[in-house]
Amino acid sequence: MRGSCLCGTITYEISGNPRAVVECHCNQCRKMSGHYVAATRVAHSDIDIQGSENLTWYTSSDIAKRGFCRTCGSQLFWQNLNLDLISVMAGTIDGETGLQTEERLFAECKGDYYALADMAPAPKATPK
Repeated sequence: MRGSCLCGTITYEISGNPRAVVECHCNQCRKMSGHYVAATRVAHSDIDIQGSENLTWYTSSDIAKRGFCRTCGSQLFWQNLNLDLISVMAGTIDGETGLQTEERLFAECKGDYYALADMAPAPKATPK
């Protein structure tokens, strides 16, 4: 799985299995993205970031920071400062992801200009 910022200055490759996508409607995510955030997450050891000299980190709270491209402004990553995991904005992934949205956070904070559809349960994985 590969992805990049809008201008292509920062690219990344995920080698591990990312978790399902989570939507976040909190005020910080809405302000940072202009709408809401949809992100997957992987271990730091499962992502290779190229062009990281163009990656700017903004500490947005006592527990988290957000990574974005200093050239085009694309928000790429969110990281809890206490975990060895990194959230990757799902919209920055190139092509089909095979991921499903599994959870919605802070729905009570959503903007009044959009409606939230009921979330269908994610399909169960079939045993191999």
